Amino acid sequence: MPPAPHAAAHRSRVTRRGRAGARRAGVSRPGPWGNVPRPGHGARDEGKAEVTGGKDTAHGTATETAGRPGWARELLEHLRPAGRDVRRVVDWLAGAVDAEAALRDGAGDLLAGVPLPLDEALAADVASGRIASAAWDGDGRHLRLVRIGHPTGACVLAVSRRTPFDRHASDVVTHTAQVIELLLTAHETEAAGIRLRRATADLRLAILQLLMVEDTVSARRVAAGLWPGLLDAETACVYVLESDPSVRDRLAAECIERTQEEALVVRCPAVDGHVIVLSPREATAADLRSLVGRHPDTFVGGSVWQSLARTATAYGQAVSALAVARFRPDKTAVYAERTHPERLMDPAALRTWAARVLRPLDALPHHTRAEVLATTRLGLEFTAVATAKILGVSRNTVRARMDRAESMLGVDFDDVTVRAVVHLALHTQINLLDGQGPADSAASARRLTELLSGPAVSSWARQLLGRLDPDPRNVRRTLRTWIAEGANAERAAQALGMHAQTVREHVRSAEPILERQLLAAGTDLYEVALAHLAVGDLEQPLFAGE
Repeated sequence: MPPAPHAAAHRSRVTRRGRAGARRAGVSRPGPWGNVPRPGHGARDEGKAEVTGGKDTAHGTATETAGRPGWARELLEHLRPAGRDVRRVVDWLAGAVDAEAALRDGAGDLLAGVPLPLDEALAADVASGRIASAAWDGDGRHLRLVRIGHPTGACVLAVSRRTPFDRHASDVVTHTAQVIELLLTAHETEAAGIRLRRATADLRLAILQLLMVEDTVSARRVAAGLWPGLLDAETACVYVLESDPSVRDRLAAECIERTQEEALVVRCPAVDGHVIVLSPREATAADLRSLVGRHPDTFVGGSVWQSLARTATAYGQAVSALAVARFRPDKTAVYAERTHPERLMDPAALRTWAARVLRPLDALPHHTRAEVLATTRLGLEFTAVATAKILGVSRNTVRARMDRAESMLGVDFDDVTVRAVVHLALHTQINLLDGQGPADSAASARRLTELLSGPAVSSWARQLLGRLDPDPRNVRRTLRTWIAEGANAERAAQALGMHAQTVREHVRSAEPILERQLLAAGTDLYEVALAHLAVGDLEQPLFAGE
């Protein structure tokens, strides 16, 4: 076959030299038969290479099986969902044509099959698209190279035989290239979908983290691009769903579907089995209840309505409600608004006192102060590890910020009563964002002792702790000592002359009586500590701001 007019441009790259001396290169224009020899044409001369330029030969479809030989049906089996593996296809090709086969990416790295000695310049030309396919005979080998395009690049399929490629072998190679192209395209489309879903999930988490640190302005800006109007409301509820970690991704997807993307659905970064849902819609509660009803081991706890700036508070309420949901037949619970000690204090005096306690932190730059306050607020509710995951920072960053707050306030966070008082001040301070008014300078003379000694607070504290008096084991004494020893069972046991496990059992038995979780640090424990301060069972801590 005479060379095409443009063959001279490629002859220097395709020319080979073997044992028999110089080899000659021939080039043909692409025709409707691609790499398949046309009927009536015999085998090529020994040592002659054929290069086809132009369009990729790995086009068309391999979906028609009627009238095709068995190899075609076997090849199509690799397109079934259970058999979509490029490596298996390349191995099948090698067996089908009694050859060695290799699939390489554009950089020459082996993706499937076995390594084959190739002319790298020729392979590069095929991979780049300058040549769609090439055939080469020489040194006792018969080689075919086929370019396979896919969305993010191209690969080269190389097949080497000891015998010449007949019509059957050429057909198998051509159609296998088509199948590999389909599989690579499907795989990359699926991978792109996974990357998109992962990026969207990361964006949802970033929005939640901004809300957790009260940066509602930035959270709304980020959400506006993908979920317009989602955070336009001033208030929202937070729900926490709990399931087996192995089904959490499916549960999160169902939450997104049920809420019609009108809620912020986040896989909790701190607890593997939790999904967090923040929604401004009242209908979300019913949507989630119906979802829980279809899953046997799934529970949901919800907060009361809170402003977006109090998302961290709402999250804590949802976690508390979740603990109750585990023991309910319908597996759902909403945080019950009970009597909190701060509700029984003079609001103006309480806000003035909180501002005075936190005043040493005012020396920090505005953004740094906001970070320290938000991190300390969460750090008092959760462990350092959980707080770091929720905020998207390192554990060292959490500890550094809390150490800074501790130092500037002149306190020791190992003391539970200190944590309780700072927790009260922080949550009073955030109420300023809910429009409850600024601190009243006329009430500046009030101290914590006066706030806790009011008749309403004193009555609440006596009633709460009095529930423990009927227990003959003197659980109230154990609880008081345990709090005084920094919620450390070992130190409390030494002080009481009992076993540490007994201390834990006493504290655990007090939880249902007080209707509060005590072994897990948080709001419940701090309210009980404040009750002890109010009745005078524990000494009140001192603060630099006071």
